[in-house]
Amino acid sequence: MRTELAPGTRAGRAAALLAAALSAAALAPGVRAEEGAGSAEGAGKSGADWESWRADNEVSDMASLQRGARNFVSYCLGCHSLKYERWSRLGQDLEIPGRLLQADLLPPGDPPTEYIRTSMPAADAQSWFGKTPPDLALMARARGGDYIYQLFKTYYVDPTRPTGANNLRLPNIAMPHVLSELEGLKRAVFRDVVRHGEGGTEIHEQVFDHFEQIAPGRLGAAEYDGFVRDTVNFLDYVGEPTQTARRALGIWVVLFLLVFSWLAWLVKREYWKDVH
Repeated sequence: MRTELAPGTRAGRAAALLAAALSAAALAPGVRAEEGAGSAEGAGKSGADWESWRADNEVSDMASLQRGARNFVSYCLGCHSLKYERWSRLGQDLEIPGRLLQADLLPPGDPPTEYIRTSMPAADAQSWFGKTPPDLALMARARGGDYIYQLFKTYYVDPTRPTGANNLRLPNIAMPHVLSELEGLKRAVFRDVVRHGEGGTEIHEQVFDHFEQIAPGRLGAAEYDGFVRDTVNFLDYVGEPTQTARRALGIWVVLFLLVFSWLAWLVKREYWKDVH
């Protein structure tokens, strides 16, 4: 069990993240480029294959789930809830001792039997972001872990957006890039693609080409990737807390059915042996 679980303070986090995103946008260059722009070439282009990225998370990895819980409390709970999960259930499933759960994860004053809910008022969220942040309890089941993984990995600086950031997986996303301090800042380079429409008219379309890093974060690329995978793993667990037990039980159920089928076949052969 890791002992560095630390949620950090949540009060005012949304406003601080918004200000940070806007500041980052002011320092960033434009996000458009003509075909061939940038130093990346061919297969070495960063993020060119982002649609094929996979989370490859494993819900049975307890250490990863514990780190994911820490990540969620530190960076997500300020805006998002897990309305179907209780703190006590999380502590039990993730083998987090009660004293650590109380000291490092539970919001002050909340009992362990409380559901995991954000402290951000819905009215404030609507005013700041234009919409209320969704509950994430079933997000992994609804969208899939790969979707969430790609979402966290494809943010880029966009000065035209209110938060200063945009996203390839979910264009015009309302959520700021809350992990920018960890990943750093990158811009998206687009290439101009020309296709012919009706009557021979040329239609120009901007197609994503690659990312360019413009400011480093606190984590290296591999460390940030691990951070995101742990977070996705935790959200996958929250979507179905019993899935590990269900899979283990499923093996025994299938074995029972195979043995039962074999016994049933033996009985059938015994009953029908005189007929044949």
